[in-house]
Amino acid sequence: MKQKFKTVDEYLSAMPENAKIKLQQLRETIKKAAPRAEELISYNMPAVKGHGVLVYYGAHKRHVGFYPTASPIRAFKKELSAYEGSKGAIKFPMDAPIPQSLVSKIVKYRVKEDLEKSSQ
Repeated sequence: MKQKFKTVDEYLSAMPENAKIKLQQLRETIKKAAPRAEELISYNMPAVKGHGVLVYYGAHKRHVGFYPTASPIRAFKKELSAYEGSKGAIKFPMDAPIPQSLVSKIVKYRVKEDLEKSSQ
């Protein structure tokens, strides 16, 4: 049976060392871009929430998955062209650096969307 995580720290502690390092870098970048956001576990992976969930992320065997929803993937299509992904996901390879500047821009974009949506 797959482990059910209760906290982001618990999730990170269960990961292999190489994944833990990548996830911690991603976590710190997200926190800097959305300092008021709350960390939680959703769909059994780390997530960050403002009024609604901003982004999810998680470790896989060969990549770190970053799930910012579809709109920023469309908005940053050109910058994301170097990465595999889908309409709601981006795959950052385990053997390459996390593009922290790009992640920061995407998270700030999601924060703005979240604020706009909550004020409607």
